[in-house]
Amino acid sequence: MQYSSSRFGRYLNPLMVVGVYLFLYLPIVVLVIFSFNDGDFAGGWKGFSLRWYAALIESQEILSALRASLVVACSATVLSLVFGTCAVISTKWLRLERWLSLFYANVLVPDIVLGIGLLCLFSVVGLPLGYRSLIVGHTIVGLGFVIPIVSSRFNQIDPILTEASLDLGATQWQTMRRVVLPLLTPGLMASGLLVFTLSLDDFVISFFCAGTHVETLSVY
Repeated sequence: MQYSSSRFGRYLNPLMVVGVYLFLYLPIVVLVIFSFNDGDFAGGWKGFSLRWYAALIESQEILSALRASLVVACSATVLSLVFGTCAVISTKWLRLERWLSLFYANVLVPDIVLGIGLLCLFSVVGLPLGYRSLIVGHTIVGLGFVIPIVSSRFNQIDPILTEASLDLGATQWQTMRRVVLPLLTPGLMASGLLVFTLSLDDFVISFFCAGTHVETLSVY
């Protein structure tokens, strides 16, 4: 009985994994396939066509929204990585890492609460809504993902490596550039891709922080 149950579990686990991936990605595959459908509705296949992509390229509103989304996403990703990495390293070296928990709330607080809070903050400080407010809002949200990932990766670095670098005559900047940052690269890449994806997909923060002059792709 134990042998048969182990065999059943050995086949059940891969089937469950395959089922989960099909549940997540099969609708996306179907959506991509039907984007080449010549029909006006997705109810049936009418033939292969690229006319919807041609209409997409010809739409200046969509291209303008896409351009705004890419500008905001790239800017927020770079700023989140720079500020998040500096915050993690400085607080760890100064033993003030308890302050990093302030940014963990970004993951727990609903987006609509963050959006309303950012809108109130911008109105108080007098920052006009537009590209700057959008980038600031997405950067603050991105810090909630960059700091935990980079902090976890930084904790895995053996302190002996940085101590050896300093003992061998390297300055703190050289130790940072040649020892710490290369070891942080996997965490930086993972968090950067996550922030970029979330920024492109975000609607609530963009809706509250964009104003009337900038329209991202999600808002459009």
